[in-house]
Amino acid sequence: MTGITQTTATVQTIATPDGPFTILADERGRVLASGWTADPTAIVARLAAPPADIREGETEAAAAARAYYAGDLAAIDAVEVAQSGTALQLDGWHALRRIAPGAPLTYAEFATALGRPSAVRAAASICARNAPALFVPCHRVLRTGGALGGFAWGLEVKRALLARESAT
Repeated sequence: MTGITQTTATVQTIATPDGPFTILADERGRVLASGWTADPTAIVARLAAPPADIREGETEAAAAARAYYAGDLAAIDAVEVAQSGTALQLDGWHALRRIAPGAPLTYAEFATALGRPSAVRAAASICARNAPALFVPCHRVLRTGGALGGFAWGLEVKRALLARESAT
């Protein structure tokens, strides 16, 4: 979808080993944005068109995040997300969900997986603009040579996620 308009959303913050994790989900339970912060405004700021009405409550995605942290790394795969962007961004976000835990790609490999091997900067931009972090695992993309690169929620969180996933 390229033009998602939301009117109502639920926000929930849960505790994780990597710090507070906040989820913003629409009325259908799809994750719009998420990240490692207790500040809902930081999550809403990730969206170009935020929902008009945001209320605190329970999200279905929180159970999947808890299961992920309990060792079920596949639990996040079934969580629906709703993202708005260009065709390339949408393709990229779908491709991110296919990267297996413990098998990160470089930005160059990710660009190749998108069928655009010369579009390394575009691949990095797709990761940077990913709002539903964890559920669309942009943390699984690294710089050439294995350096962490950037991550909106901090390199310590990215390092911890990758370590958790490589331990399986």
